[in-house]
Amino acid sequence: MPGTLATPFRVEPLDASFGAVVTGLRLADLDEAAWRALHATWLEHALLVFPGQHLTRDEQVAFARRFGALEFDIAPISNVKPDGTLRVEDTADDVVKILKGNMGWHADSTYMPLQAKGAVFSAELVPTIGGHTGWADMRAAYDALDPATQAKVERLSAYHSLHYSQGRLGFDPKRKDSEYSGYGFHDGPVPLRPLVKVHPETGRKALLIGRHAHAIPGMDPAESERFLDELVEFACQPPRIYHHDWRVGDTVIWDNRCLLHRATPWDMTQARVMWHSRIAGDPVSEAALAA
Repeated sequence: MPGTLATPFRVEPLDASFGAVVTGLRLADLDEAAWRALHATWLEHALLVFPGQHLTRDEQVAFARRFGALEFDIAPISNVKPDGTLRVEDTADDVVKILKGNMGWHADSTYMPLQAKGAVFSAELVPTIGGHTGWADMRAAYDALDPATQAKVERLSAYHSLHYSQGRLGFDPKRKDSEYSGYGFHDGPVPLRPLVKVHPETGRKALLIGRHAHAIPGMDPAESERFLDELVEFACQPPRIYHHDWRVGDTVIWDNRCLLHRATPWDMTQARVMWHSRIAGDPVSEAALAA
C-alpha cells in the first residue's frame, strides 16, 4: 500500500490487486540500501515496472542476479530472425508456436524440476499495436475463491508439462528441422505441483495453475482439464490483472511464485524484441512433489 515502505525512490501502485510503477532510480546503479528497499517493495507488490531504464544486456543480467542465481542469463523473446527478417503468422514455424503458446496464462518453468523464482523482462523493439504483457495475481485469486473451492484446491495437485501445453497447439518438439532450441521439452519426470502454493518469503497462499498444468491425480482427464481451465478463467479477471503497454527501454521484474503472465497478440509484420532473464527457483521451496 502507498506509504508502507520508506524508500529512496517513488512507488505508485497500479490500479489492480498487485503491482507498482517505480521511478526515481537507475537499476544499474543501485546501492545496497536502495536494493534492500527495492527487494522489500518487490515482495509486497509482486510486479515492479521501471519505465525508461534502457538497460544493456549486461546491466539486465547484473540486476537479475541481485535476486538470486539465474536459470538462464538472458534470451530474446522475439519474432525477428538472426538474419533480421521477421517471422510471419506461419503455422509451420515452431518459434511462432512458442510465441503463440506464451499468449496463454502461465508461470515460468513449472514444467522443470524447479519452478522459477522470478524474471526480469525488458523491451528493445515494440510493435505499434498489441504485444503487451499481462500479469495475474494468484494470491488475490485464491482469496476470492469461495470456502468450498478453497478447501477443494488445497487437496489437489497437477502435473506440469511444456509437452502438454504446446501439444494443445499442435507443436511437435521432436521435429528434426525445428528452429526452436527445445528448452523445456525435457524427457525427465513430469513435475507434480500443488494447486495452492505458499510463498516461501511472505507466507501468502496463491493458486498455482496456468496452461502447463494438467492431469490432476484421481480426476478424469477431461474433468481435470475443464476444472483447471475454469480456475484460470476465474482467476485472471479484474482487479487481479494488469497488461503493460510497453515502451522501448521499459524493464519489469515479477514474482513467478505468485503471478501468472502472458503476451498478447500483435501484427507480426512488425518487430517485437524483448529480453528475458529468468531467476532460478530455490531448491527447497520451488521443487516439485515426489510423484
